[in-house]
Amino acid sequence: MSVNIDIGSNPNIILLMLSPIFIGCFMAELIYCYKNKLDKYSLKDTLANISLSLMYQASEAIFNILIISSIYTWIYDDGLQLFSQTTFLNIILLFILQDFLYYWFHFTSHKVRWLWSSHITHHSSLRLNFSTAFRQSLTYPISGMWIFWLPLAYIGFKPDMVILIVALNLAFQFFVHTELIKKLGWAEKIFNTPSHHRVHHATNDQYIDKNFAGILIIWDKIFGTFEEEIEKPIYGITNQIYSFNPIKLTFHEWKSMFKDVVENRDLRYIWKPPLWKKYNKN
Repeated sequence: MSVNIDIGSNPNIILLMLSPIFIGCFMAELIYCYKNKLDKYSLKDTLANISLSLMYQASEAIFNILIISSIYTWIYDDGLQLFSQTTFLNIILLFILQDFLYYWFHFTSHKVRWLWSSHITHHSSLRLNFSTAFRQSLTYPISGMWIFWLPLAYIGFKPDMVILIVALNLAFQFFVHTELIKKLGWAEKIFNTPSHHRVHHATNDQYIDKNFAGILIIWDKIFGTFEEEIEKPIYGITNQIYSFNPIKLTFHEWKSMFKDVVENRDLRYIWKPPLWKKYNKN
């Protein structure tokens, strides 16, 4: 059965359509924390998160118009076109494959410094709340997040559908950025949940580089990167940057990476792990 889905020329519009829900949840959490005197928010941190979100959305919009749509269309047109029909079965398959690729994008973003230079912005807050989900880097198009979805276009999923599923995956992840929701019973076995994602944002030794899931936590369980939340998470990054300046939060790791390349005359700082300089230089 074919499904006719008209999402226009920019599927990321779905994030704009869902923004009232995101803002409503954010405001509800903020008010709840204020009334119950819970130290989950700070004004400077929240304003930094919102500023970073606006910068990220602007860069994504420009990049989608100028590059992504054309590249994905070219790959699709010259690809296998095995799944060009928009059927329910193909949508489910696309959802599973994209989530699988998201796991590897996320995993790689913690293991390759070039990608980490973008992703570190999302991890640099000392708090975890719904506003932290807004904390993204405008440099994701430069570091190459979009490259991970190219295989989906090549095997035959329409570019608009690929970008739509990516947007829905990211939309789901908004809801796992909270400390107010504890554990969700049976859902913990299948899905990424606030508990699982608190682990991912933590700097506790046993939590570092764990729980990379987008929607399905099963990938972490299959590939050995799953960790249960037991000890209270301590948020931030191992080399914490104490700043609320959106520009500094966006570019500090890029600056540090290129400084290491120049000072050591070694290009490996670009693709080696973020802590390679500290622990191993072989």
